[in-house]
Amino acid sequence: MKPMVTEMEKQQQEEQESLNLFNSTQTIIQQALSKLGYNNEMYELLKEPIRLLTVRIPVKMDDGSVKIFTGYRSQHNDAVGPTKGGVRFHPEVDEEEVKALSIWMSLKCGITNLPYGGGKGGIICDPRNMSFRELESLSRGYVRAISQIVGPSKDIPAPDVYTNSQIMAWMMDEYSRLREFDSPGFITGKPIVLGGSQGRETATARGVTICIEEALKKIGKELQGARVVIQGFGNAGSYLAKFMHDSGAKVVAVSDVYGGIYDPNGLDINYLLDRRDSFGTFSKLFKNTITNQELLELDCDILVPAAISNQITAKNAANIKAPIVVEAANGPTTLEATRILTERGVILVPDILASAGGVTVSYFEWVQNNQGYYWTEEEVDEKLIKVMVDSFENIYQTAKTHQVDMRLAAYMVGIRKVAEASRFRGWV
Repeated sequence: MKPMVTEMEKQQQEEQESLNLFNSTQTIIQQALSKLGYNNEMYELLKEPIRLLTVRIPVKMDDGSVKIFTGYRSQHNDAVGPTKGGVRFHPEVDEEEVKALSIWMSLKCGITNLPYGGGKGGIICDPRNMSFRELESLSRGYVRAISQIVGPSKDIPAPDVYTNSQIMAWMMDEYSRLREFDSPGFITGKPIVLGGSQGRETATARGVTICIEEALKKIGKELQGARVVIQGFGNAGSYLAKFMHDSGAKVVAVSDVYGGIYDPNGLDINYLLDRRDSFGTFSKLFKNTITNQELLELDCDILVPAAISNQITAKNAANIKAPIVVEAANGPTTLEATRILTERGVILVPDILASAGGVTVSYFEWVQNNQGYYWTEEEVDEKLIKVMVDSFENIYQTAKTHQVDMRLAAYMVGIRKVAEASRFRGWV
């Protein structure tokens, strides 16, 4: 006879499962497809990437030794068009994370109505402990290893965690050597001089800013004077802090991996930007720091988790004081925490919407590369605002119409396009 499972134990089990990004992603996709009226065959097609390549990359290190790195490239679904997604360099990259993130890219492209499916790549490494030469060798080796399945009309990489425009430039150059012709459209997030787009570096933070402005309108508040808390001070978090500060908002707390600083009167963001290191670290310069968990529970108008996954969980969701939570990080809020926040009336702008500015401007870069005509920063910003505002409104209205939270609404909007494309192709 099986022992009875209490309600508390069931909730704990569900919470533990939702901490796994891949499992939680599949759960919401199944819910979204069910809401849209699709059968189980469509879920079976879309719950996993259609293609996952694992590669081994030998790199001669500066000390003369040869180290073998493991890399991945996941392509979720190419029914809509070529797959698109970043490449991250991180010691904790694994197969399931890359698969989940490629699915999220499909959703982001569906939300923003881009002609892409989702892709994602990663290499298990710690770039903080590698030299410039070692990083170049690793970048070029990765492109050689995946070259058969990527390209301007197949799969288009981009920057992600611990990768930047320099790494994209090395990758583009290696691909051009292999194909024996210049191919700027192979990759996005490149330096401007190599065909990069104006506004690409700040695109993710700009998209988050637009979502914050739209969310504030829904509760009748202005950005001017609003108190903002930002967890994380990397690319997205630091640019977002700058945008918030310059717009007249009061950034009262920010953090890095080691801790955060808080000032109810507002922080000097320009000072922090000048003093941080290349990995966004600044907290060691201060004595009276707070923990990342304390930061999340501060009294504020807008909370932006812009660091890592699983930060707002069932354990602290009831303590979140912000009426608006905008996810700039990937998966910072678990499914159980999403339910708790929604029941409390918190507007939760999900990651696949809030951070879609990056892939949108990557699309703009790809378009500019293909046509050989380049836009001004003002043109890029104008186009980005339209895409993000339309996407936000679509998801907000979907949530109201179907009486679901904004995360499920975003999945419904995002998965519909790839499901329809798969159906028209006769795959299901």
